[in-house]
Amino acid sequence: MAKNVVVIGAQWGDEGKGKIVDWLAEETAGVVRFQGGHNAGHTLVVGGKKTVLRLIPSGILHEKLDCFIGSGVVVSPEALMGEIDELNAAGVKKVEGRLKIAPTATLILPYHIALDQAREASRGSGKIGTTGRGIGPAYEDKVARRAVRMVDLFDTEKLLPKLQANVEYYNVQLQYLHQAEPVKLEDVLAVIEKYAGRIKPMITDVSRTLYEKNQKGEKLLFEGAQGTLLDIDYGTYPFVTSSNCLAGAASAGAGVPPQMLDYVLGIVKAYTTRVGSGPFPTELFDDIGAGLAERGHEFGSVTGRARRCGWFDAAALKRSIQVNGITGMCITKLDVMDGIDEIKICVGYTLADGSTTDILPFGADAVAGCTPVYETLPGWKESTFGATEFSQLPANAQAYLKRIEEVCGAPIAIVSTGPDRAETILLQHPFA
Repeated sequence: MAKNVVVIGAQWGDEGKGKIVDWLAEETAGVVRFQGGHNAGHTLVVGGKKTVLRLIPSGILHEKLDCFIGSGVVVSPEALMGEIDELNAAGVKKVEGRLKIAPTATLILPYHIALDQAREASRGSGKIGTTGRGIGPAYEDKVARRAVRMVDLFDTEKLLPKLQANVEYYNVQLQYLHQAEPVKLEDVLAVIEKYAGRIKPMITDVSRTLYEKNQKGEKLLFEGAQGTLLDIDYGTYPFVTSSNCLAGAASAGAGVPPQMLDYVLGIVKAYTTRVGSGPFPTELFDDIGAGLAERGHEFGSVTGRARRCGWFDAAALKRSIQVNGITGMCITKLDVMDGIDEIKICVGYTLADGSTTDILPFGADAVAGCTPVYETLPGWKESTFGATEFSQLPANAQAYLKRIEEVCGAPIAIVSTGPDRAETILLQHPFA
């Protein structure tokens, strides 16, 4: 049987998953996105050319590969087709012919976006920090069994009354809870009519197709969005995303049995970042934090929002390793740490009651009460940018990576030393 790999973010997202998925994709027969929506941004740099993907799997630049959007993804028709048009304009071949969408994937429609934005505006200083793209309300519809799914595009007779009921439901909330403008049914219908004809040919039995590929011995790559610490169940709730970001979600979100998930690669920055609201124990408010943000170009690829930066949090990563069953880690943006005199690693916390722990607790309130316990290591002045061999790294950079392995309890398989596909150190190939 094939050896299949799941790539997940092991921090609060933005770890550089897109580059690694793109780098691994050439080994495979397909790349599968299994959760999230267009609130996820994956940035690829190939030969100096930058591509930002939001919904479409990061294997799409490999022109012989099929890419799959599974049932666990919520799909904005407008965002999807806009992204396809961008790729077509950039010269990527046969995008629509290679993209396969599960019939059970949920659609994001204008009323989801309107409610998402109205809710955030009503929360004021207590806002969660959503992207305002309708992701949360679309997942709510899915769980409440009122979602419009891809398969519904084929039955317009049943679709219209479903849309009418949903518009009425959302307008009550928009008008009376949030004093916002109502959504018009004709605007929702216009979105569907504009894009349905292009979307229908891409709708495929993704679950069956992936199973058959695996039976043939073909390799598959499963691509997560966001990060473990934003998981709806195990993240810093309620400051989380609306889906399960864990490796195990690949099974349900893609429609494959758990036995098909052979290797879990956790993507981890050499420091820690967080975008939006929520607790962040190792956050830096000094020149070092500002320097990490500047050198790491820490702005969201989807929203443009500045990311908060802090020291590496091994206690948080230990939680991610536990809940994901991480087989190996990929450390990204090591080069951003160049030039820092002393580097700190958070190895645990002192909690609000004075006790200590070496692993991230659950929930925002508990995490907000964490005071980091740090170890200090010497930094390095030499450049690590573009290194392709571990031996090329400065001795202190090698020691830093080895200490991360020791504290977290998982091996480092890959080190990324720059944004380009080629700027990568391979220690253990996930498909080996």
